[in-house]
Amino acid sequence: MAAFSRPARTAPSPRKGRPSPQAGRAAPIWLFDLDNTLHDASHASFDALHVAMGEYVAAHLGIDSDAAGRLRESYWLRYGATLLGMVRHHGVRAAHFLEQTHRLPGLETRLRTSAHDRAALARLPGRKFIVTNAPRAYAMRVLRRLRLLRHLDGVITIEDMTMFGALRPKPDARMLRRIATRLGASPGRCVLVEDTLGHLKAAGSVGMRTVWMQRYLGGRFRGTRRDLVNAAASSAPARRSCPKPPYLCAKIGALRDLARM
Repeated sequence: MAAFSRPARTAPSPRKGRPSPQAGRAAPIWLFDLDNTLHDASHASFDALHVAMGEYVAAHLGIDSDAAGRLRESYWLRYGATLLGMVRHHGVRAAHFLEQTHRLPGLETRLRTSAHDRAALARLPGRKFIVTNAPRAYAMRVLRRLRLLRHLDGVITIEDMTMFGALRPKPDARMLRRIATRLGASPGRCVLVEDTLGHLKAAGSVGMRTVWMQRYLGGRFRGTRRDLVNAAASSAPARRSCPKPPYLCAKIGALRDLARM
């Protein structure tokens, strides 16, 4: 699995005679989704992406735009990514689909995130990685523009999520487990921060801790009908114990909320 590497951080030495605050426990490994988790993708890219994917599906299959839109959404709900449906059922080359649908002229001018979130990301203890179903070229455009790369230890994109020659992006539980292994950690040391409940459910199934970022949802819900029922059951604020659904450990509206976990 490829990843964007950075030199290891050197922690300051604890004062003599005083135990380190992290003594006896390993720092977490943070796995951050990108779109609608670290930036407002609903404003910057989602509408343009949906249009581009719909046009790609329509042109490739020779169907009208309405049928293409329905098919695109059905593949997203079934597989977690429109790309997987196009690859599995229509013989599309993944690299061609990703390049054609993520060109997004003018993307950089629409990107925005919170300076408070950027500062909170910098202060978090532990290693920090992006884990996104987006292609690498797109992810790097976003991260460079938002000046987030300096705070990260790696970037894992959909091109890195293959097993036995097949793409296995989120919410594939086997891939999430493999990501933890490749990072030299148990799943229990990893915390997935994500806006999509289906991905969090898969992470919880392999033992990862899970945090639902709600800041950029704006009333929109990303997940299955069962996820919607579970989300309603988890409306109470997270305290010391995990609220229902059992795979969800916390809900946040900003990255600075992670410091209280």
